[in-house]
Amino acid sequence: MIGAAWNLMLGFAWVVLTGDFSGRNLLAGLLFGYLVLALIQPQVPALAGYAQRLPRLIRFIGFFLKELVMANLKVSYDIITPTWYMKPGVIAMPLRATTEFEIALVANLITLTPGTLSLDVSDDRRVLYIHAMFLDDEPALRRSLAELERRALALFH
Repeated sequence: MIGAAWNLMLGFAWVVLTGDFSGRNLLAGLLFGYLVLALIQPQVPALAGYAQRLPRLIRFIGFFLKELVMANLKVSYDIITPTWYMKPGVIAMPLRATTEFEIALVANLITLTPGTLSLDVSDDRRVLYIHAMFLDDEPALRRSLAELERRALALFH
């Protein structure tokens, strides 16, 4: 979080020093600030891992958009065809997420994906109960959800 704050300050400093208060110039300032912080990261312990977060975030967004499109296509196909292919059910997924923020993020990402809905978290916060529209291949669904959780948690570690 310290790296993001420094990046914002460097971006705003760039805007003020150049005198161009456009969004494009702010984006350029944020990019230059990111590059500077990536260069000084080995010398400043508070910035440890900051430069690796942006590429991870970009990869996660690409992965999630792909999953979102595939789930939308699967649900859409089931809706427009006369035969119902869905086999709904509820599964209990063990969580690797530990903090409330991580659990909420994983649960919301699962709920955002069409065909799945986070129902509840166990009292000990180790299991997430999920309603799935297509439970015909439960092991594949579990692998997909575990991969989503793994990639989401990698953003913060």
